[in-house]
Amino acid sequence: MSGNILIIDDSAAVRGQIVQTLRNAGTFDRYFEAQDGIEGFKTLTAVRVDLIICDLEMPRMDGFKFISLLGSREHLRDIPVIMLTGREDQDLKIKGLEQGAVDYVTKPFDAGELVARVRVQQKIKALQDELRRSNEMLKELSNTDYLTHLYNRRFIMDALENEFQRIRRKGGHLSLIIADIDHFKRVNDTYGHQQGDMVLVELARVTKEELRRYDIAARYGGEEFLFLLPEAAVEEAHVVAERLRAAVEGMRFAPPMGDLVVTISLGLATYPGKPMDSADELIRAADAALYLAKERGRNRTEVMAG
Repeated sequence: MSGNILIIDDSAAVRGQIVQTLRNAGTFDRYFEAQDGIEGFKTLTAVRVDLIICDLEMPRMDGFKFISLLGSREHLRDIPVIMLTGREDQDLKIKGLEQGAVDYVTKPFDAGELVARVRVQQKIKALQDELRRSNEMLKELSNTDYLTHLYNRRFIMDALENEFQRIRRKGGHLSLIIADIDHFKRVNDTYGHQQGDMVLVELARVTKEELRRYDIAARYGGEEFLFLLPEAAVEEAHVVAERLRAAVEGMRFAPPMGDLVVTISLGLATYPGKPMDSADELIRAADAALYLAKERGRNRTEVMAG
């Protein structure tokens, strides 16, 4: 096993006994000690802990208040707490479990029982962490385009609606850019769909590098991309759009696409601008601007003026 453990008890002798017992069993990499809940909480602000053994009856801050404080902090509430109680303290055991402790060990404790209970909680914590990572990965996959690793259409539509409502409620600007690869069918027809996918991946990479940290990039569908720029007025958004266009035109590829030059046409719309009452209307305005860019020669940015 590995990880860090925090032992909280007002008795230095008890803490030392616990540390020695667990160290002999090779249960953790690092051992931290605290004499009460306040000192224990300060320790948690400085180091990552995988398990806590905490006495319930201590001066200043007892175990109950400590467990309650953990539960109020989102980044700490998942740390398992094994409480230490006296043999006859049945009511305290029940209260501790009700408040969030995962198990208890009675004092004076049996070394074998302590190690066994700790190892059970280590295994449970490892399984929970793995489940959490899997859920986060599934969430990311559900929001991400499989090829470009940008956000997908579903995610960007939800983000657009949320940002639109926020801007309309609080004021400010929201700009939307729709970009389409010029003559992308020729790329697929000339070099094949696999090489065409490489173009999409590279375009996603270079355009994402040109965005601000809080902008959102998504593959809208096929060879079409959508860029959401919160708090960007039309002038700033136009600069970003031109930066995206230049970055794409500057892409270079290995043979057999060594001579390929890729360009994009972009349509930009900003709220508030022309009268619009919904996120869908903002999309329609950006799409109309994109149509103008295609009509006026491609490889350019057009703005839907207010």
